[in-house]
Amino acid sequence: MTADKNSSKTSAKADQVKGAIKETVGRAVGNERLTAEGRAERAKGDLREAGHKAKDAFER
Repeated sequence: MTADKNSSKTSAKADQVKGAIKETVGRAVGNERLTAEGRAERAKGDLREAGHKAKDAFER
């Protein structure tokens, strides 16, 4: 696995974690906009991770 793949996968995981934190904080303080931003960011990370997994499956 090259450094680019690792950094891209790490970036996807970071988006997931950051989104989950934003969503949780948004719910805790009652900020619907922050909750929505977190949900969107987490979904973006999920999609990127799924794309990497699919790409890895075809490379084998």
